[in-house]
Amino acid sequence: MQQKVRTRFAPSPTGIMHVGNLRTALFEYLIAKSNSGDFILRIEDTDRERYVEGALEVIYRTLKMVGLKHDEGPDIGGDCGPYVQSERKDLYRKYAEQLVSEGKAYRCFCSKERLESLHESKQLNGGGYDRHCRNLPQEEVERLLAAGTPYVIRQKMPIEGSTTFDDVVYGPITIENKELEDQILLKSDGYPTYNFANVIDDHLMKITHVVRGCEYLSSTPKYNLLYEAFGWEVPTYVHLPLIMGKNADGSVSKLSKRHGSTGFQDLIAEGYLARAIVNYIALLGWCPKDNRELFTLDELTEHFSIDGISKSPAVFDYDKLLWFNGEVIRAMPEEEFLQNAMPYFRQLFPQGEYRWDVLAGVLQPRVTKFRDIPEMIGFLKTLPEYPAEYFINKKSKTNLENSAEMLTAAIQKLELLSDWSPDSLHDVLIGLAQELEVKNGKLLWPVRIAAAGMKVTPGGAMEILSFLGKDESLRRLKAGLEKLNKESV
Repeated sequence: MQQKVRTRFAPSPTGIMHVGNLRTALFEYLIAKSNSGDFILRIEDTDRERYVEGALEVIYRTLKMVGLKHDEGPDIGGDCGPYVQSERKDLYRKYAEQLVSEGKAYRCFCSKERLESLHESKQLNGGGYDRHCRNLPQEEVERLLAAGTPYVIRQKMPIEGSTTFDDVVYGPITIENKELEDQILLKSDGYPTYNFANVIDDHLMKITHVVRGCEYLSSTPKYNLLYEAFGWEVPTYVHLPLIMGKNADGSVSKLSKRHGSTGFQDLIAEGYLARAIVNYIALLGWCPKDNRELFTLDELTEHFSIDGISKSPAVFDYDKLLWFNGEVIRAMPEEEFLQNAMPYFRQLFPQGEYRWDVLAGVLQPRVTKFRDIPEMIGFLKTLPEYPAEYFINKKSKTNLENSAEMLTAAIQKLELLSDWSPDSLHDVLIGLAQELEVKNGKLLWPVRIAAAGMKVTPGGAMEILSFLGKDESLRRLKAGLEKLNKESV
């Protein structure tokens, strides 16, 4: 019987969800769900120095916002709990002591000062540990224990030969054992190290696939040697390529804050949508078989396969993320668009009801971030100061003189109009252009300039007039005509 696929996302509560961590969580979720498996949330809080108050809420909120629903975790429980490492503290000592009793680990009584002097003297290649306590006589160990000397438990690493493991993405990886330090399993305060707790927890939680960044490739033999020491089955390893950022000179380096926002909440604050972020980071190191780009989370789950993960580093491109954001906005039903846009509409128009549907129709095809809306439509709130030269347009064949004629005719027609919908305004103005025997642009350019005071606007003359309403529209058109008349004097 094939083992059920189980993955785990095991963040440390340090206060921020980096896009690299979020991508790891996403790939773990997709590997589990594309195989009808379980996605587990585990909190790794054994590094107390890095613990940040409120960070747990950041993790829960982020996973909820992006739709990564876990099947087991600290908040919902499960058969393999507890799911917080600090609450599992007592069980790690049992396993560490087991390895000591089997001669696969040992107690190290070296003081912090001795270890620091070793590193400073550079006696060791790579600054590791000299195995000073590895072969202490049992009587000496008993004496130091009786004296209450603090100690850590270290694993006895093989000194000769090599360790090889297979990674789904990178293939077979071999590390010379002489490069491996006798790693600490249990610290003097009783807390396990990250590497040790990970192996114990993954085994007890029946994790089948371990997913993480490729920067951890060199640590993997340490994990495997622990699995072998206990006689446990080694999980499937999936190491993800690095996420790089573009430098000013065109080169790339590992993504950091100098490239832009790297935290999920920071990107949200900048106006990127959770759905767009998820869609984009899914493609950082993974290529779908049909080269498609736009996916919902359900579609990602349906199309995901591990063999699409690349070894090559992925470059985080903020312009590309902005494109994804715009595509997500365009794909929204109008009701959802309005729901997202309304807080920004209300920044400019806190009171009253307007033709929000007209505004949505104009903005949805154009906006790439909702937070840009107030700047895009500020002219609707207050008519900008603009020069009469704006009425001159070569393509529309307008000048100061014929623009005045067009506005005069438009005002006369529009004053008689009662239905101020875009369709009605369209019929009247296009009909007027035909009456005047001019091309549409020759009439609509001066109308739009007078209504908006800007050369470039989201939407055309009809939409702008419809949103402004009859009174404000006519006021602006008459002000534009007055501006033109002053120029001709």
